[in-house]
Amino acid sequence: MLLCDITLKFPSAELVLFSTLTLHLHTTDTAIIFFVPCSARLVCFGCFLVSYRCESISSCVFITPSPGLVSFQRPALVCSEAFSAFLYKHCPVVAERFSPTPWCWGGRLQTLVFAVLKSRPPVSYRNELIRTVDGGQISLDWLDNQASVTYPESSTRPTVLILPGITGNSQQSYVLHAISQATRHGYRCVVFNNRGLGGEELLTPVTYCAANTSDLECVVQHVKGLYPSAPVLGAGVSLGGMVLLNYLACKRTESGLVAGITISVPWDALKFSSSMEEPLNWLLFNRHITKSLHQILNRHRKILEKVVDVDYVLKARSIREFDERFTSLMFGYSSCMDYYRDASPVSGLQKVSSSRVCFVSTLLSVYIHLDFFFPAFTAFPVSVVQDLPNVALVLTAHGGHIAFLQGFFPLGESYMERLFGQFVHAVFEHREEMKQACGIREEQMKD
Repeated sequence: MLLCDITLKFPSAELVLFSTLTLHLHTTDTAIIFFVPCSARLVCFGCFLVSYRCESISSCVFITPSPGLVSFQRPALVCSEAFSAFLYKHCPVVAERFSPTPWCWGGRLQTLVFAVLKSRPPVSYRNELIRTVDGGQISLDWLDNQASVTYPESSTRPTVLILPGITGNSQQSYVLHAISQATRHGYRCVVFNNRGLGGEELLTPVTYCAANTSDLECVVQHVKGLYPSAPVLGAGVSLGGMVLLNYLACKRTESGLVAGITISVPWDALKFSSSMEEPLNWLLFNRHITKSLHQILNRHRKILEKVVDVDYVLKARSIREFDERFTSLMFGYSSCMDYYRDASPVSGLQKVSSSRVCFVSTLLSVYIHLDFFFPAFTAFPVSVVQDLPNVALVLTAHGGHIAFLQGFFPLGESYMERLFGQFVHAVFEHREEMKQACGIREEQMKD
């Protein structure tokens, strides 16, 4: 495992590991105490992240010292040695120092500025509606890239399948930038708009959720049916990333994808929900997302009122209340807690790790994370990822939710877009090297 350099500029820092089970970090500005097993191995990631690993427990805690005490370092890359060598070679951005926009320091501000100022590259889509087995319909927005010089033959042109966030669609700025990155390399893109989004009507009283992967399976089969000789990479953002990860954990070698990249994905849905309910997060973000969910529900009121009390759902004041009154019932869960537990990608990752089976033989996932929606003490499955040959975590100490702004005028491409573009290019142009780095045998690759 390769770790990033770390510089903690405390006036007097001292690390003491006792033979009992207590680790103390003392500084003149902060003192944090947490318990670890005697056999634990202490690992430091980035400027704020301390993790420990043992046979039965894996956890991370964040240390947030006073502003100005920490120098910027490159993001932490957590993965196998062979995979890290591949990423450093073909995705050099992972080795660069990440410095956020100087006047846009905090995660909340980065998220707000991203939503307001981020540019929107022009994209002209070709829309396609496909039917599902239950009679519903899904809207796909295609950028065929017929002018591709690198891949003039449509049948073999690599395809990037993009899954937007909770209320997002193909018009989101992060989707448009992702398409801009992919098409400049000659690739085809298709955006999977969840049911009822993208301007289309619901034909059945069924929507979408993070735990249900049947619609994504339908989309992948459709795309592979159209272009059986073209490799497909999945890219999921926020809730879209949760769906992608849950799909990959379920399908494994039968996923139809050669790789995956997810950005700002909640590992644990319950912890994410709790963080979003903190007063400032609720005021700035939670209530606005809930309002957007209300608008979607209202738009499809006529068909959805057949299965839920729409007026009661519209009284929800948070995402969790909306999921309690609508999402969990829609998908047959007895409680919102059961839904969040099933929707959390970390559970699938841990199950696969405990069985000693590769997460999915065709998956190469990069998680750009450390956004403020997560509590100060949040668990990342670091030990699980270390034991998987084909999964990588890219952890940044700064940035917002889907917002990693750089430069004094952060209008154009940012760290997120650059990493996305480099990773997609590395996957499609160096597949044999990628498979070798990740220990993927030819018979495992079913794309």
